[in-house]
This record gives sequence, C-alpha cells and structure tokens, in this order.
Amino acid sequence: MPSDCQHANPPAQRSWRLSVDMLVAVVEGQTYEAVALRFGVSRTAVERRIKDVAVELCKAARVEGLNEEGAAFVRRLRLHREAILAALPSFERAVRTDARVHRIPSEQEILQAGRRIKARSGRPAHDLALFYFLFATGARPLELARLEVGDYLQPDGGVRRVSEIREEVSISGKRRDLYLTSARLTEAMDIYLQERLERGLGLGSSGQFRGLDPQSRLFLSAKGEGFRVTPYGQPGQRRFLCRPILETLGKLFRYGGLQDVSALSARRALALKLAARGADEAQIGELLGISDRTAVRELVGQRKPEITRLMNDLL
Repeated sequence: MPSDCQHANPPAQRSWRLSVDMLVAVVEGQTYEAVALRFGVSRTAVERRIKDVAVELCKAARVEGLNEEGAAFVRRLRLHREAILAALPSFERAVRTDARVHRIPSEQEILQAGRRIKARSGRPAHDLALFYFLFATGARPLELARLEVGDYLQPDGGVRRVSEIREEVSISGKRRDLYLTSARLTEAMDIYLQERLERGLGLGSSGQFRGLDPQSRLFLSAKGEGFRVTPYGQPGQRRFLCRPILETLGKLFRYGGLQDVSALSARRALALKLAARGADEAQIGELLGISDRTAVRELVGQRKPEITRLMNDLL
C-alpha cells in the first residue's frame, strides 16, 4: 500500500478546489454541459460535485436564504450568487483545514488500531468486528447500519463469502456484490456473533443462522438494538442519516489512535489496495458502489493525464 501521506491532503484539496471552480462557473451562468466540457468530465460529475460542495457550503457558511435542499438547484444557487461568492473564501480555508481528516492509515496502523480497540473498548467483540468490516469491505457507514445477520450468514451458519449489498441497504438503491473473504474479519465476526448468542441478542430458530434471527441487524447498539436510521430532506429523496454509527466509528478511530482517519479513509484505503492489485476503475467502482469513474479516480487520488503529457517523447 502507498505510504500514509502519499494520497492524503493534496488530492483532497485539489478535488475540492475543482468542485468550487465548477460551482462558481455555474453560479456565474454557465450550463452543466459547458462546465463539463471545460473541465473534461461528465455532466453527471459536474452536477454531483456542485451539489456536494453547495450543501457543505450551506452547512459551513450558513448562506442566508439558501437551505440544503435549495442548494441542489441551479436557479436557487444563482439567486444567491452574491452571498455564495462572499462566503467562498472562508469556506475554502475550512476545507483546507479539514482535508487532513481523510488520511489513509497504513496496514500496520490498522492492525495496531485493532489491538488498541480490543484493549480499550467496553464492547471489544462488537467494536473490533465493526472496525474490520469497514476496512475489509469499504461499505459506507449507513450500509453497515442497515446490514442484517442474513447478509453475513448462510442458513447453515457458514459465512456468505460472496454476499450482496441489497437495494434497501445500498446508499444508491442499487445492489452490488459484497465480498466477505478476509480471514481477520471472519475471526472477529465469529467472536462477536457468539457473544450475541450468549447474551440473547436477536435470537432466531435453533439450528439456523447460528441461532440468530436472520432479519435482525448485524451490528447492534450498546442497548442491543439496531442503529437508528433517520430520514431527512424532502419526501421521496431517499436521504438518510445514522448519527449513532458515525459516532461509534469516530470513537473506534480514537480508541485505535487513528488521528485524522474517517470512514472515507477506509474506502480510499481499499480502493488503493484494489488498484495496486490491478483492478481498473470500473471494478473498483462496482465493488464500492460508485458509478462515476471520475469519482473513482478522485477516491484513489488519480486523474487522467493530459494528452500532451501522454504523447511527449514517445520515441
């Protein structure tokens, strides 16, 4: 794996700078298509980038009269053009400061963090299993919160080595394969699920799914309940938030001594491993649930080289 800092702050800062430039261009009157042509990306990528940065701008700078829902629409963005442009300098300073939060830990750091979590956590079996699941699969926090026992176990109690992120679990609403082939993850999950059985949490029929209810949440809160998922936004927008699991993961990073590491760090770490093994952008995107190849390149800190650079000194 690349060193900790090789793909850390610079790509994240460049990515945000590019998104801000696209936002400014649209606010100034350019169309999505024109901005896509200018920056050499798809129209979908432009729309996604602008929505992401506009929502974060609204959260950080509290642009008066522009809420998070309104930030998704070009017309409302242009109505608040002056306020947005005025708020951008302070917002960009905050982005530069926050870019370090997605540092990619090394393999050694991840293993050391696992040992620390085991020693420091009040729920070591659950927390270690959740921690390894994040780094072994690259699943998003909300997806982890939604997974059920039956997504991990077969009826005979064996591990579903090739499972799936179901439509109702996936952030995008599209299913994708979930590979559960990590020996370290399997070991941690065995200990956690046995503890669940002994504590009587989410029990099912004896002799199937190791005695657990296949429809019970795979990861449970300290009270033995599934992590609470809360809808937000407008009806029909499929926007959900799970603060409890975000808080739990943040706690695990602190227990593990992983400063400046986030759930996105885990996805980027996995993406880099896949790339190092020869996976192409389509394969990485398929495994992580990312349909836009530009977003995959951003995740691994790579951008397509310019044509002039590709053609320089070929002979």
